[in-house]
Amino acid sequence: MVYIALLMSVVLVAADQLTKYLVVTYVEPVGSVNLIQIGDKQILNFTYCENTGAAFSILEGQRWFLCVAVALVVGAALFLLLSKRVTKPTHVWGAALVIAGGAGNLIDRVLLGYVVDFIDFRFIHFAIFNVADICAVCGTLFLAAVLLIEEIKEIKKTNDDKKTHTDG
Repeated sequence: MVYIALLMSVVLVAADQLTKYLVVTYVEPVGSVNLIQIGDKQILNFTYCENTGAAFSILEGQRWFLCVAVALVVGAALFLLLSKRVTKPTHVWGAALVIAGGAGNLIDRVLLGYVVDFIDFRFIHFAIFNVADICAVCGTLFLAAVLLIEEIKEIKKTNDDKKTHTDG
């Protein structure tokens, strides 16, 4: 299962890089392309954007710090998966998404010095992002939710065991 999850990571990185290539080729020259519009309200655009920071442009201009930080996270996740220290399917798939997101943006940072962002939801005035960002955020939120649920179940089980032990 680990190797299938890692193969999915490779496919997602390829999809991320392909979409960025297409945006650089076809959208950058015009700046922005409207994809969905209702009346005169633009909903979804592809807008070429160079992000030298992390999410919401925090740590802007800290290219090498971000490269090292992301490489460490991706490397640690790969180590945990390949060494079989992480075996629960939910953990494996969440980590694979984080790896895909980190690797996709790391490639941009190393080769270009910035990350190409392009998905622009205008109806909520949100940050412009890319496929790798979706992978990293979904993987992180999924892992956080799974770990929180597991912790709550463990606390409940511990409390139930204590109650059974004192009642018996």
